[in-house]
Amino acid sequence: MNGIGRLDLKQLRVLEALLQERNLSRVATKMGLTQQAISEQLRKLRDVFDDRLFVRHSNGMIPTPLAEELGEKVSRILNDVEGLLTPAVFDPATYNGVFRISATDYAIQAILPELLGVVRRSAPDLKVIVRDFESDNLNQLLVSGELDLALTFPSFIPDSLPNALLFEEQHVCVAGRSSELIDRALTLAEVAALPQLVISPSRANLRGSHDEWFALQGLRRNIVMSVPSFSAAPDLIAATDMIAFYPSRLLPNEKVVPLNLDTKPPKFEVIAAWHSRSNHTPIHMWIVGQLRNLFMSKA
Repeated sequence: MNGIGRLDLKQLRVLEALLQERNLSRVATKMGLTQQAISEQLRKLRDVFDDRLFVRHSNGMIPTPLAEELGEKVSRILNDVEGLLTPAVFDPATYNGVFRISATDYAIQAILPELLGVVRRSAPDLKVIVRDFESDNLNQLLVSGELDLALTFPSFIPDSLPNALLFEEQHVCVAGRSSELIDRALTLAEVAALPQLVISPSRANLRGSHDEWFALQGLRRNIVMSVPSFSAAPDLIAATDMIAFYPSRLLPNEKVVPLNLDTKPPKFEVIAAWHSRSNHTPIHMWIVGQLRNLFMSKA
């Protein structure tokens, strides 16, 4: 690599923007520069790091492994520089910015109402974007800065991502309010044979999170339907003969009733996850702090 004297903050901002946008024209618009100016900065970056950094593709620019490796370091440097100009005391009441959250529809129902209630009261100028949860693309979205936080389950995130346990959740076996199963004492073997619906927000298949638990009892579940949405499940359960294991924090629900099952499935964890570069940014620390206050204190 060439000397650091040939590298400046503008080039680092261009590198960070290219990692986020992966498109020269969008970066130029975002930074208020011409596309030619962005191309010239990229040429200088390639010279400094002795690497192509980005390869043209039909859909934009694909970063090289070195560019991906540099992304976290560059973001940390720029955050540190920005911190030099940031007031020592963070005041959410005067903070103006955008925070992007990825959440399953479970988290949208079980976590976001309380969190965003606090946000609107304490940080009225903070803009929040909530987007669908994309398990296959989560790490890249966090690395690129397109996401600030993910509200999810541990199995959906890479081990390398920092995270905070919010609470443990328990599934409850439910049926529609008109079901003949209500008030009956059911064994796990009886439940296994009943037609079941599973909620699978990340994979479109007929597999459920408690399949292994049933298998350990020597049982195979009779799964007949899979849906991607927790919010859609109660209507489907109420309209059919199906049962389902439904998160306790989304109950009570007027469409379904808990069944009398002689045992309960294992609990599962609900977490908040983020990229390590966000560890010390004031808005991130404040948001995670609110999540801790709201949920960890009740765990």
